[in-house]
Amino acid sequence: MSGRDRVVRLCEEGGDARELRLRLLDELRATIGFDAYAFLLTDPETSVGCAPIADVPVLRELPRAIRLKYLTRANRWTELRDVALLSDLPDRSVSPLWNELLRHHGIRDIASAVFRDRHGIWGFLDLWRRDRDFTPAEAARLADLTAPITTALRRSQAATFVVRPSHEPRSEPLVLVLSPDMGVVGQTPGTHAYLRVLVPPEHGRPTVPAGAYNVAAQLLAVEAGVDDHPPRARVHLADGLWVTLRAARMAGAVAVTIEESSPAERLSVFCRAHALSARETELVGLLARGGDSRTVAATMYVSEHTVQDHLKSVFAKTGTHNRRDLLARSLGA
Repeated sequence: MSGRDRVVRLCEEGGDARELRLRLLDELRATIGFDAYAFLLTDPETSVGCAPIADVPVLRELPRAIRLKYLTRANRWTELRDVALLSDLPDRSVSPLWNELLRHHGIRDIASAVFRDRHGIWGFLDLWRRDRDFTPAEAARLADLTAPITTALRRSQAATFVVRPSHEPRSEPLVLVLSPDMGVVGQTPGTHAYLRVLVPPEHGRPTVPAGAYNVAAQLLAVEAGVDDHPPRARVHLADGLWVTLRAARMAGAVAVTIEESSPAERLSVFCRAHALSARETELVGLLARGGDSRTVAATMYVSEHTVQDHLKSVFAKTGTHNRRDLLARSLGA
């Protein structure tokens, strides 16, 4: 079985997004080879990174590395079609991430891949190499894998939308305050516990608020005119709970808030993750607002029979069997 076949099989097996990415990295290490990596899920709408896994030589400078990653225009994942190499740039120094940091740690080349489909960007991957450049053939091999990996990442996110038990949401968001250089200067009680679940630390190591660093870095990118996506990321925490991280400027610092995603925020990701069409997404949104078949049909300018056809398609794509189950999973009620 070829390396590509093994990657495709892993993608078809699916599973938890973290475990899936770790298995994929093992296979990519065997077939392409690299010295370090950063593999992030992204909010499919804002493209902001969340839930990262990484093995990098700059862990002590991670806040700076993430800030420079977001401020780097060259080969930025939001602009890529599939894969790009740092070594293909006419001048590598146009990458602040490499020029100001990575080259001082012996990094020679970076292969950057984005995992996007018509429903959004589901993740991005940087593979770092010290001893030699990535070849065009290796870049082509990685590009050939982006489609099955994209589908697998999207489906792994779809699988997190389960019916949650009744609960009382937090009345106030959790807050992490970062200095201009993204050092942690303060946080509200409970923030540490959430961050630990978002990015589980290795045994014996302290919690690294990498998810918060990413939305904060996106705010800096917006302020610098590098990108215009909002500094916001929705991410699955555990047991069907989705949370939204937002960054905002606060008296010279950056405040990152963490709160349970609203039903509307959750619904948007649910529809994208299950590959619903624009018409099907409109239908589910109307149902979420309390519409019945007659109201939905009138709003969509279709017959009630067509509404039922759309519903059958939605049920099939989402693995639900009735409207109640559909709304419970999509809204988190």
